Order: sequence, then C-alpha cells, then structure tokens
Amino acid sequence: MKRNNLTTVCLCGVFATQTMIAADRDRPNIIYIMSDDHASQAVSAYGGILSDILPTPNIDRIGHEGAILQNCFVTNSISTPSRGAIITGQYSQKNGVYTLQDPLDPDHPNVAKCLQQAGYQTAIIGKWHLHAEPTGFDYYNVLPGQGRYIDPMLIEKGKWGDDPKADPRTGEVYKGHSTDVIGSQAIKYMEGRDKNKPFFLMCHFKAPHRPWTPAERFKDLLKDVTIPEPENLLDTYEGKGQYAQLLRMSMENFRPSDVKTDLPTNLSRDEFRHWAYQIYIKDYLRCIAGIDENVGRILKYLDDNGLTDNTVIIYTGDQGFFLGEHGWFDKRLMYEECLRMPFVIRYPKEIKPRTENKDITLNIDFAPLFLDYAGVGKPGQMQGESFRSNLEGKTPGNWRQAMYYRYWMNADNDHNVTANYGIRTDRYKLVFYYGESLGMTGTKNVSITPEWELFDLENDPMEMKNIYNDPANKALIKELKTKLLELKRQYDDEDSKYPVMTEIAKKYYW
Repeated sequence: MKRNNLTTVCLCGVFATQTMIAADRDRPNIIYIMSDDHASQAVSAYGGILSDILPTPNIDRIGHEGAILQNCFVTNSISTPSRGAIITGQYSQKNGVYTLQDPLDPDHPNVAKCLQQAGYQTAIIGKWHLHAEPTGFDYYNVLPGQGRYIDPMLIEKGKWGDDPKADPRTGEVYKGHSTDVIGSQAIKYMEGRDKNKPFFLMCHFKAPHRPWTPAERFKDLLKDVTIPEPENLLDTYEGKGQYAQLLRMSMENFRPSDVKTDLPTNLSRDEFRHWAYQIYIKDYLRCIAGIDENVGRILKYLDDNGLTDNTVIIYTGDQGFFLGEHGWFDKRLMYEECLRMPFVIRYPKEIKPRTENKDITLNIDFAPLFLDYAGVGKPGQMQGESFRSNLEGKTPGNWRQAMYYRYWMNADNDHNVTANYGIRTDRYKLVFYYGESLGMTGTKNVSITPEWELFDLENDPMEMKNIYNDPANKALIKELKTKLLELKRQYDDEDSKYPVMTEIAKKYYW
C-alpha cells in the first residue's frame, strides 16, 4: 500500500487548482471534533434513555443549529481503523489499517494533504492513534498512542522522534485533564492561525475511552443517581451463536482496574450486571460532561471571533459503543450500538437548523465532504462520497441503500471477538462471523466455526432475535448475500487471495 510523496501530491494536487479562483475568505473553515468511544446513546440530541440524566447542550447545539445524522455508520468498529478510514476516505483493505496495531503509512494520500495543497492551514490536536507520524498537517500536537487522562503528554510537530512511545522526552507534559488540555490547545491553535487563510482543524479527545477517568470536578457527578438501564442489559444470548459466548466484554468481565473499587462477591450474574453497569456508566458519563464543556468553549471562541457563520463544525465519535446493551461494553461487533456513530454538523450558510438526515452515511464519506466544502474535487482513490447535498435535503437518486462492514481482529487477546463482515440495509442486517485471522496483526491464529446472524431492525430494533434459520427467510437471505457480494466487489474486498476464505465460502455461504 505504500506510495511515495510525489504520488501523493499528484493524487490530491490535480484537484486543488480549481479552488485557487475562489477567494480564501469565501471558503469555510472546517473543524472536526471527535471523541473516542462516544456513543450516540450518550448524546442527548438523539433522545436516548440517558438524555435527561446527562444532557449534552453544547454538542446538541451543533445539531439543533444544523443537522443530525440518524444513520451514520462506521466501516470497521475499532479506533485505529476507523481513524484511518476517516482521514483517507477508504476502507481498511485499501488504506492498510486493518487492526489496532496497523500504522497509517505516512506516504499514503489523506484528506489533510489535499486540503493543505488547496491552500488550507491544517492541524490536528489530541488523539491521533495511527502510530506513524501525522502527515499533511502544518501543525500537530498529539498524544503518543492512547495517551493518559491526567497530565497528558503531547508531541508537537518537529519533536516526533523515531519512536515517541519509547522516548517520553520527545513530548511535553501538560498539567490537567486531557479533555481540558486538548480543548485549550485547539483554541490556542485557532488564536495563532493565519487570519487570511481558511483552516482545517481536527480536535480529537481521548475521552470517554476506557478506563473512563473523569476530571476531578466531575468525580461526584451523578453520585446519588440511579441510571436507567437498557432493556436488554440481562440478555442471555438465546439464539445467538458461539461468538457471543466467547466475548470478554460483558459486565461480568469487569475487573477492579476498570471499576476502581473492589468487586462484590456472591452475586448472581444478573445482580453483578446491575451493579457493574451503575459503576461503569457513571464514570463514562462523567467523561462526557467534560467533553461537552470543552465543545462549548470551542463554540464560544467561534462566536466571540465572528467565525460561526463561515465555519463548518462537526462533532462525532470514532465509532459507536455498547452502554450496557446486551450486557456489553466496548464495540467491534456489527450491532447497532457500536455500528452507529453520532454525527452532528453545523454550517449556517447552507444547512438549515434542526435538519434531520436518515440517509446511510459512512465514515469513509467524511473526507469527501470536507473536500467538497473546500471546493476540492474528490481524488479517485477515495471510496466514500460527499453528502453535502444530502444535508441540504437533496439526496442524490443513486445514493447507497445498503452499507458494508468488516471487522478483521479475530480473537484478539483483550475481547476475543470473532472476525466478521456484513451488510445493513434500512431494515435488515446480515452478519457473517467467518472466524479467521488471515494473518492480521494483533489477532490470534485460531479458527472459529463460521456462523450467520440476521436481524429485522423494523420488528426487532434491539437485535434480540436471530432469524437466520427461519425457513421463511430463505429468499431474503439469498437476496442479502447477493448484495453483500456486490458490495465486497465494489469496495475491492473480495477474499480470493485468502484460500481459507474460498473454502469457507463453499461450505458456509450458500
């Protein structure tokens, strides 16, 4: 997948010249704010069971003054691959970032390089998590790896070194909570920018990633509140396959390092889930409180400096997350809670307040959207599509009616999730747990018996009943499998180069 820098310039640069005829003052600034593991269920604009428990007024403001996407999905629900998809506009099989351990090749084309070549100032602050040094950015100040919550270290451009994780002297320690530090650094960047040029800023918070450490001022927030539970917290996985029994992401998998207290003894499975959920969700929401506060600081900076009208501002998470649904935490699966990304966007010049969009949108579409707003054509290597017109209520007639998903990290050491791929339409979801590592980094070289799941999202929105083995669905399954294969071909993810997958297909596909 490696490309040299000259190739990168050509792929983006040929589209940038058209923007030169437009005055810089007419091109909007673009601010992309992303948190790690922030589920839409914990954004009050989406109206979930937590909306009244912990409102998120500043994040909500973006959506209320602009648009809320109801069907925005991740293509590989794990942090590093999702970030790779967002910045390249490509699936994992095209950008080379399949698992948590895969770096993004610094020479690979990305949206920041395209915007940079088009005359934008480009910067990223906070969590990068793509291992190799960020490229395409005039400025960066990023966490090494996961980074830490308290007194985080950030590595500034020019101080990267050969291996920042191995040499803490390459970074600078900032006192305070990481969310506050990252918010402050984002504002500092905007204060020092060239006022005569548009800017593209990616502000990535570490929170609310595990171990869910809130700022000191929020440590007692919700202390005496009983948080509502999802209806399927006590799911017994009846009708679900062996993969569900193998997972290590149920409430009962918590350890003291996760919940910061001693584990109770002599509790039944269900009793433990009730107990663990309250501990988990309170710290998670306390982290969200800090994020919303810092989003408010950024919005205030835009208001105070006359930047609101000519700035596209987005808030999202890098994927969805289980907040106790099915008794789980984490992500990785194709279930709605971790497949769905929160996404709110405001651009007063084009997007009408309180716009709601239900089109199927993917994280590979973000980069083309940024370029569209900047007046830059989409490079041929990007697999996503701009949804700018969708946000104006003009959905193209050929817009996708189904999405393709693939998670590659088979039987990883931490969560033991089975490698899987699948298709989601507006009503149905078909998932194939193929259970092979295929040589991917960070996976176990084990094989798990393949199995299928099918859900009717209209009649079973909580995905409790697997209807794959119902004979009445035979024609539907054939139709979905045919479309799934079409999507695999469309996104250049056919498995012919993996002999084991050819054998699996012969035995388990039809």
